[in-house]
Amino acid sequence: MRENDRLRLLVKYAVLIAMTTVMTIAIRIPTVATNGYLNLGDMVVFVAALLMGKSGGLIIGGLGSSLADIIAGYTHYAPITLIVKGIEGYIAGALFETKIGKKMPLFATAIGGIWMALGYYLAEIFMYGAEAALVSIPGNLAQGIFGAITSVVFYKALNRSRIRI
Repeated sequence: MRENDRLRLLVKYAVLIAMTTVMTIAIRIPTVATNGYLNLGDMVVFVAALLMGKSGGLIIGGLGSSLADIIAGYTHYAPITLIVKGIEGYIAGALFETKIGKKMPLFATAIGGIWMALGYYLAEIFMYGAEAALVSIPGNLAQGIFGAITSVVFYKALNRSRIRI
């Protein structure tokens, strides 16, 4: 890879990480049971996965989302978010690389969103107990599915506009 191409890729990663962080912090809906919050960052994680593949989804999802946790004062979630959101982006990107994913990008992003809800549930069992963790599932699923739908709409609009990121 040429130096100019490496720099361009680094800038793409930096911009998408920053966008993930901002969209995660911009609108936060607190969840009382787990002391966390719902947000719009998943949309950017999925767009990154669709545009940059599984590696982009992994890095941008993990770093952008965990950075938002640190900035917003949810440092106790940052290590969990790094893993859960990174895997969420990786799953969406990996599934999008398949035939079914190319044909149905919502499938790829929705599975990523479902993983996110499951990943937080598993972590929150150890943090708050099974009952409190269970309470977070509907909100996390709604956040993941909303992010999945909006990201596919945005991705298709980008493709139609011929804007290249």
